Amino acid sequence: MSHDLTLTINGTRQQIALDDPRVTLLDLLRERLHLTGTKKGCDRGQCGACTVLIDGRRQNACLALALSHDGAEITTIEGLAEGDTLHPVQAAFVAEDGMQCGYCTPGQVMSAVGLIAEGRAGTDPERIREGMSGNLCRCAAYSGITRAVLAAAEEMTTTKGERKTA
Repeated sequence: MSHDLTLTINGTRQQIALDDPRVTLLDLLRERLHLTGTKKGCDRGQCGACTVLIDGRRQNACLALALSHDGAEITTIEGLAEGDTLHPVQAAFVAEDGMQCGYCTPGQVMSAVGLIAEGRAGTDPERIREGMSGNLCRCAAYSGITRAVLAAAEEMTTTKGERKTA
């Protein structure tokens, strides 16, 4: 039995037929839609490598059944940059050396985008570390990640104190 699903992924509306209602959003993105920037780390919701934005909120794609998000807007790492122009969070990760091996970086970036959009990043490094605690980095690039989130949050805040959209 096939189940029809409509998702807007990185701004493109897609009709998807699923043969198995147990398919996770992570497996749908990686295996069916070939959006492999979203990584499969632990596959148990403990590492954050698969973090995407679902309707603007951070979520581990490995824990999300695709069918339960029918009609949702999904943003993956592939949907952040505009052409050759990196999203401010991506640019900050490069500038602040917020990565080492890079495996966790897509999830870290997506979590940072969500944290900033939620207005929870602030200017306190400890607050950022707490807000990003669901994303693990085996290489321990945490100081660069924290600096990157601080820099991106500052850049994304206009002089009037309003936040630009993520």
